[in-house]
Amino acid sequence: MKTELLQPLLRREPLEEIAMVALEFGRLHMETGASARGVEEITAQVAAGLGAECADVRVGYASLVISIGIGPDWITRMRKVGPLGVNQRLYHTLRTAAAQIERGGFTVTQARAELDRLVRASPFHPDWLVAPAVGVACAAFGRLLDVDWAGVGPIFAAAALGHIVRRQLALHNLNVFLSATVVAFLASMLCGLAARWTGSQTVARDMIAPVLLLVPGVPSFNAQFDILQGRPTLGSARAVWVVGILVFTTIGVWLAQDLLGQGR
Repeated sequence: MKTELLQPLLRREPLEEIAMVALEFGRLHMETGASARGVEEITAQVAAGLGAECADVRVGYASLVISIGIGPDWITRMRKVGPLGVNQRLYHTLRTAAAQIERGGFTVTQARAELDRLVRASPFHPDWLVAPAVGVACAAFGRLLDVDWAGVGPIFAAAALGHIVRRQLALHNLNVFLSATVVAFLASMLCGLAARWTGSQTVARDMIAPVLLLVPGVPSFNAQFDILQGRPTLGSARAVWVVGILVFTTIGVWLAQDLLGQGR
């Protein structure tokens, strides 16, 4: 009889390992562009699927905290969150994996191995593909701003180059706000010079279009969503970051236009 009572305890996964794997899922989910609600859901799903009876999750701007319990035993752990970006492919695969883990049948080791596999199987698109796509998007945005056709080519080229520079600055861990200023200045300046050379009559508007790539669309949405979902602290922190990016982007464009005499 005593042996039968001890068997569930022997098979139980350690709370420490459950907490850390659940936090790792939540961290990656947040870094791929998830809202606070989505991060809480996926973290709790993984914890429950690995055997936790209770799971309380707190989502901060730069950290995640989870408290999990099995019977009378509880543990609280925290995990640092890295830079927030957008990766829709990994976002959806993480949600699918978390739902599978929640249904049971996974050990901590298997869950960690599945997470590693998902990260390896979710490569980034190469710059030679993304840069032209960014250029097309910014050129189309320019047409919405009513730029003339002579300015479309310069916008395309400046935006594509701006994306490449932005990626290189990110790889060298340059401050994101300084990076926004540098990329905005470079893209606007090159676009303005090229637009003058092609004879565009809408140079001032041409110089605005290439910085579309810097607009933080997903963080802006998440900031509003978090505030509406009753998480004003996190939502406000995200909103401040969005405003900072827009301000530094504006500074870069303003400097380029002022040097070319288009800001007056």
